[in-house]
Amino acid sequence: MASHSDTLVVFFGATAGANGGKLGSDEREIILLVWQIVDLHEKKVGKLHRCLVKPDTLELTDQCKEETGLTLDDIVKAEPLDKVLQQFQQSVSSEVKCLGRSSCTLCVNSPLIIRQALHPEASKKNLVLPECFFSFVDVRKEFHKCCPNAGPMEKLTLTSMLECVGLPAVSEQLMGVREVKSMVQLTLCILAEPYNHKFSCVETVKYKFDSGTCSKTEPVDSETVIRARGLPWQSSDQDIARFFKGLNIAKGGVALCLNAQGRRNGEALVRFINSEHRDLALERHKHHMGSRYIEVYKATGEEFLKIAGGTSNEVAQFLSKENQVIIRMRGLPFTATPQEVLSFLGPESPVTDGSEGLLFVKYPDGRPTGDAFVLFSCEEYAQNALKKHKQILGKRYIELFRSTAAEVQQVLNRYMSTPLISTLPPSPIVPVPVLATPPFLPAASSTRDCVRLRGLPYTAGIEDILEFMGEHTVDIKPHGVHMVLNQQGRPSGDAFIQMKSPDKAFMVAQKCHKKTMKDRYVEVFQCSTEEMSIVLMGGTLNRSGLSPPPCKLPCLSPPTAYAAFPTPPAILSEAALYQPPLLAAPRPPQTTTHSPAHTLAYYPPQPHLYMNMNMNYTAYYPSPPVSPSTVSYFAAPPGAVAAAVAAQPHHAAAAAAAATPVLPQPGALVRMQGLPYNTGVKDILSFFQGYQLQPDAVLILYNFSGQCSGEALVTFPSEEIARRAVAERSNHPFYGQQVHLVFCN
Repeated sequence: MASHSDTLVVFFGATAGANGGKLGSDEREIILLVWQIVDLHEKKVGKLHRCLVKPDTLELTDQCKEETGLTLDDIVKAEPLDKVLQQFQQSVSSEVKCLGRSSCTLCVNSPLIIRQALHPEASKKNLVLPECFFSFVDVRKEFHKCCPNAGPMEKLTLTSMLECVGLPAVSEQLMGVREVKSMVQLTLCILAEPYNHKFSCVETVKYKFDSGTCSKTEPVDSETVIRARGLPWQSSDQDIARFFKGLNIAKGGVALCLNAQGRRNGEALVRFINSEHRDLALERHKHHMGSRYIEVYKATGEEFLKIAGGTSNEVAQFLSKENQVIIRMRGLPFTATPQEVLSFLGPESPVTDGSEGLLFVKYPDGRPTGDAFVLFSCEEYAQNALKKHKQILGKRYIELFRSTAAEVQQVLNRYMSTPLISTLPPSPIVPVPVLATPPFLPAASSTRDCVRLRGLPYTAGIEDILEFMGEHTVDIKPHGVHMVLNQQGRPSGDAFIQMKSPDKAFMVAQKCHKKTMKDRYVEVFQCSTEEMSIVLMGGTLNRSGLSPPPCKLPCLSPPTAYAAFPTPPAILSEAALYQPPLLAAPRPPQTTTHSPAHTLAYYPPQPHLYMNMNMNYTAYYPSPPVSPSTVSYFAAPPGAVAAAVAAQPHHAAAAAAAATPVLPQPGALVRMQGLPYNTGVKDILSFFQGYQLQPDAVLILYNFSGQCSGEALVTFPSEEIARRAVAERSNHPFYGQQVHLVFCN
């Protein structure tokens, strides 16, 4: 503690860029360090030291040259930062010893030189800072405590503080020397009568980030949370803490965000110990982690709890062992046992408490997901485990990467909250949807809480839109980004976004209108939910007003026409191709021993699906966009299908019978996305050669123009074979094109 220290080391630093209140905000390197020792007992001062520092990048801004009076020739001859820090340590130790004292504390005019300049630069250069740089006192806070009537602490300057105690301003011209002499005079003044001040407000810099758990019931102040975007996917909580080195992150305060597939999406929520540290973190917007710049925005405590908060006793018990390194394993065989996993990791990377240090992630019904988390007692063991990345266990390669307590919570919360999908109840007339999933198209409303983006680059994805909107992404409703596609299923250049309120939509339209995305300016207009819905259903929205969508297909009649009749399978075989992917998870058709024929799979009629098939959309947020031409199946009872076919006119029944053989066979379903448009069944069978596929197990999906939609459904004999195919073939090119495989069961 400073109150028990014998000496103060009055310390000042400057960088090659911004200084003063913006010190460290531009990532510029330190070029100047000045210090002088004050004996707290004898009220004496030591020698003043001024050292130039040679940065790795030999460049000074004009502002820096003007303020410091330095030139490139001056700093070229200087020593690098590590050498200057050695000189500092030796000089301070020698002087403290000569004074007969035993301890010292840094004294600065602002925490910026320590928190925003010195620690971040030392972290990037892998320098070990002397211990004295992990605690300091701020002369402004000490002065404000001593003289509370001097005004707000944030507005105090060295000149105003000297004036307040009746001391003249220092006339020194050299930057650094002037500031140090001013701080020394001020320190000696408040140490003497009538103030007799004791320096006690010691600030600390954490040596390392402490991982831990967070309960959903724990209060989290929104003024302490930020969102970091653009992180490398393999970043760990320790990497993120290193990016914010110098600022104190709360215990367990790093939460990596996952996308809908359970993979990291390059974002993290970070919780700091107070609002002061959060504000300093915001100054690191677009600072670099390696070669990538990281965006830093404000976030809320509610958002942090959604990601990091947990309620599972199993997770709490697993994470109760503190200071453990967590590794995530992905792609495990579903039959893998704890002993097999321990043997795979080997004796060189022993797991904490053996099988007790393993946590297998399961679905609500107890089925394994192929994921597991592992605890290691030290970094060495974890590094040894990471060397097993993509090695084989059984017949599958295993992915290993660093994880966090928050990621454990998030993964467990996600899997355990996933509803189980059962088959439809046996109703021969009106099938009832299994999932109570809300419609993708919101209820029509004149409330102007949406925005329309027009003129998007055709290559733009949802990630590009979120980056384009910047800090306004936090105000987007869940699943609120809608890409408008043309009749070929390709981006039309338009998108709609649902915001949390009309005010938020107005702000986005004001701030983002005609901003540039990929060298194109994008128009942003505020609109209503009603206008958005009409366009997404195939209508038009232009200066002339709204035009409703045309109703060309028989299935686009008003919902009452279908109240008492089953949907004709001939129509459903086409309409099903355009169901929004998230309405239900795909399920394979069910078979019974009483019917040798394949059971027809179909969708129940739903009012919100009456849309013009010439215009399509998908509504993913924040997951990556995929093609909307996706089939999802519910198994219908044989009686219902027979009744439906019998109730149709002869030509419809014939069409239904003709359509039936192309539906996927019973088994485990895999969806292929991103296929070339000339793909044939033989190409897919060749791609999956060796996985026991039958010729009728492949269903290629076509759009209404008769072209391949770029997607196909493949039915495998068993779930195990399907999962193995997804794991082993996901990284293989399909005739030179990368395809995406999704296990649908």
